[in-house]
Amino acid sequence: MKINNILLLGLSICAFLYVGCGKKQGPGPEGAAPQKAAVKLTYSVFFPPTHVQTKVATEWAEEIKKRTGGQVQITVFSGGSLTKADQCYQGVVDGVSDIGMSAFAYTRGRFPLLEGLDLPVGYPNGVAATRIANTLAAKFKPAETKDVKLFYVHAHGPGVLGSKRPVARLADMKGLKVCASGESERIVESLGGSPVSLPQGETCEALQKGVADATFCPTETLKGWKQGEVINCVTDSKCIGYTTAFFVAMNKEKWAQLPADVQKTIEAVNAEWVVKHGQAWNDADAEGLTYISGLKRGIIPLTANEQALWIAKVAPLLQDYATRAAQKGLPGEAFLKELKAAVAEARAPQGK
Repeated sequence: MKINNILLLGLSICAFLYVGCGKKQGPGPEGAAPQKAAVKLTYSVFFPPTHVQTKVATEWAEEIKKRTGGQVQITVFSGGSLTKADQCYQGVVDGVSDIGMSAFAYTRGRFPLLEGLDLPVGYPNGVAATRIANTLAAKFKPAETKDVKLFYVHAHGPGVLGSKRPVARLADMKGLKVCASGESERIVESLGGSPVSLPQGETCEALQKGVADATFCPTETLKGWKQGEVINCVTDSKCIGYTTAFFVAMNKEKWAQLPADVQKTIEAVNAEWVVKHGQAWNDADAEGLTYISGLKRGIIPLTANEQALWIAKVAPLLQDYATRAAQKGLPGEAFLKELKAAVAEARAPQGK
């Protein structure tokens, strides 16, 4: 009896081992698919956290995280908390931040070909300005951005003049202290004003303290940067509407270290987000107009005669840009020709 029991026990153990060995096991250390290493990146944005472009940048980061299954995690540092506006590009080059967004104009002279994007050619809106800026940057592939991986470029709607006192004529510009940066400083000079070189983040305080009398800016800044609270009127100077082109770029070495599938995902998201940035500029301009309307700020139109005068005054800036670019061996003339043609095409449907 004892022998039978022992025999039965032995058979049971064998059966258990047989079933256990034949049963499909969960993935062990050897059979498991290799887990993808997390990629953590920093993104420096000079816009304040409440600004629409910071929100679009944050959505971009979230979309990349989503499409990479959480593998790529991007932390956005807004308000210049990681690198200031004029330090952002070099910060990306040096690896202070992995990714950065700022204006080319904040590092004057560093981008001799792309500064042509900021010329007063009469951009009709932010969607068109963004499309044109991104297209030209991609087409000409300037060597001046070779030290980073340039993701894309976007650009705000036409700059207008917000001032503390009415400006209805070119003569009213004489001696006016106007906040400007990059190419718009030269626009101020050509119109007879005195440029006060400041980034948008410092403009409101300058107007408040009397350091400046006016600012050249897209309508969105009147709300987004609270500048509508410290000006009294807006001159509709879209006839010479300039833009400010913004880069979104990544440290070149850091980009090269990313897996090929991650690079492909980021580039796919980039292509979609260019459109979102442009639309965000349009929407922000519309909100800016509503905002200053609520503040009872007047909008001063320029007569046809005045428009012609303002256009004539800034015209030499365009040719000067092409000449200076040529002296540096750059295709400034070709760049300007394509820029003007693209702007004309964008304005045509509007009959302007």
